[in-house]
Amino acid sequence: MPSGSTETSRYAAGRDSVHVPPGARSQFLTYFPSIMLPMFLAALDQTVVATALPDIAGSLGEVERVSWIVVSYLVANTIAAPVYGRLGDALGRRRMMFVAIGVFMAASLLCAASGSILMLTGARLLQGLGGGGLMTLSQALIAEAVPPRQRGQYQGYLSGTYATAATFGPVAGGFLTEHFGWPSVFLVNLPLGLVAMVLVLRLPAHTERPGGRFRFDVWGTVFFAGTIAPLLLALERAQRFDARALPAIATLVAVALGSAVLLVRQERRAPSPLLPVQLFRQAGIWRTDLMAACVAGQTVSLISFLPMYLQVVRGATPAGSGFLLMPLTVGISFGSLFTGRMIARTGYTAIMPSVGLAVSLATLVCLALFAPELTRSEMIAALAVISCCTGTAMPVVQMTVQVVAGPKFLGAAAASVQFSRSVGAVFGTALVGAVLFALLAAQDPHTAAVFADLVERGPSALGGLAAAQRAVIQAEIADAFRGAFLTVSTFTASALVLAWWLPVRRI
Repeated sequence: MPSGSTETSRYAAGRDSVHVPPGARSQFLTYFPSIMLPMFLAALDQTVVATALPDIAGSLGEVERVSWIVVSYLVANTIAAPVYGRLGDALGRRRMMFVAIGVFMAASLLCAASGSILMLTGARLLQGLGGGGLMTLSQALIAEAVPPRQRGQYQGYLSGTYATAATFGPVAGGFLTEHFGWPSVFLVNLPLGLVAMVLVLRLPAHTERPGGRFRFDVWGTVFFAGTIAPLLLALERAQRFDARALPAIATLVAVALGSAVLLVRQERRAPSPLLPVQLFRQAGIWRTDLMAACVAGQTVSLISFLPMYLQVVRGATPAGSGFLLMPLTVGISFGSLFTGRMIARTGYTAIMPSVGLAVSLATLVCLALFAPELTRSEMIAALAVISCCTGTAMPVVQMTVQVVAGPKFLGAAAASVQFSRSVGAVFGTALVGAVLFALLAAQDPHTAAVFADLVERGPSALGGLAAAQRAVIQAEIADAFRGAFLTVSTFTASALVLAWWLPVRRI
C-alpha cells in the first residue's frame, strides 16, 4: 500500500544511524540477555503476587482491600510506560533502564517490609513505576540496536519471555509463599535485579539524541495519569456488573474524559510532549495500538476466566487447571517465535496475523458453540491453536510501530503499545466479567451471587451446596461461558480487521 511504503521509506532514512554490532551471534549474546531479564522481572511481578494474596490478607488483614495490591501495580505500570519511553528518547535508554531497575528493587524491598495493606499498596505503586520502565525500555532497546528485518526474531523471543514469566509467576509465587512466606515474593526481585543491572552494563551507551533543548512534559504526565488511573479503576469495578457501583463508575469515567480533553490540548502545544501528537496521527501507529489492545483483551480475559471455567464446570483441580492452561501460554510463545523467524526470512509482516487471527477466531467461535461437548484433550488442542495463532500478532505489533515511528520516537512508540495492551487487557477482562455476571443474573440471581463468591474464594465456595443445586449452578455457569467465549471472539475479530488494515505490509 502507498501509505505503508511512505512510512517504511521515512524510517529507512534514519535507520543507518542505528548501532549494530558485527555478527548476528555476537549481537544476540550482547543484547538479548541484557534485555530479557528486565522484561522477565516486570512480567513476572504482574502475576507472581496472585497466589500470595490469601496469605497477605491473612497477615495484614483488610481482606476487602487486597485487590488494591494488584490494581495499584497495573495503574502505575501503565502510567509509567510513556514517561520512560519519552525520557529514554531524550536522555538515553540504557541510563533510564538503570533508573527503572533501581526503582523496582527499592520498591520490592518496601513491599516485603510493609506492615499494612495501605503501605503495601503504596509500595506496589512505586514498583509499578519501575516495572513500566522495564517493559517499555526493553522493547525500545531492541529497536535501537537491531536492523528492522532482524527484529522479528528478537520480538518473538521477548514475547516468549513475557508468556513464560506470566505462566511461571503464579507457580513461583505459590512455592515462595508456602516455604518462605509472602515477603519472599518481593525479596526475590533483589538478586534478580542486581543481575539485571550487571547485564545492562554490557549494552553500549548510545549518545545520539534529538536536537534542541528537552523539557519534560510535567502537565502532560499529570493529565495522562488523570486519564489512565480513573479509567482503569472504572473498568476494574465494572467487572461485577453491580448496579450499586454505577455512580462511582460514572464519576471515574467523567474524570477520565475530562483529563483526556486536557491531555490532548496540552500535547498539542507542549514543546516536548509526553505523547507526540504527530506520532499518533499516523495510521501505522494508532491502528497497531488498537490491534495490540484487542489481542491483549482476548488473551488476558481467557487467562483470567478459563481457570474458573475449568475448575467449576470441568471439575479440574487448581493444579490441573494450571496444567490445562499451559498450551495457552506455550502456544503464544511458539506463534511469536515462528512469526519472528518468518519476518526475518521474508520481510512480510501483516500477512502472519491476518491468517493466524482468522484461525484463532474460527476456533474461538467453535469453542463457544461446542465447549460442553468437547473432551479434555480436544479443549487442550483448541486452546493450543488459539494461542499459537494469536501469537503471530505480537512481534508484528512492536515491529510496525518501531518502523513507522523511526529512531527519534522509538521509546514513545514502544510505550504506546505497552499502555494500549494494559488498557485492552483491563477492558477485555471487565467486559467478559460483566457479560458473565449479566447472563447469570438473567438466568438466576442466586447463581450470579454464587459466581461472585467463586471469584473471591475459588471453587471452595461450592462446598456447602447440595449436589443437585451444585449441578444446576454448574450447568448455568457453563451456558454463561458460551457468551463469554463469544465476547472474547469479538476482540479477535477486531484485531483481525486491524491486521488487514495495517499500512506497513513488508519490511
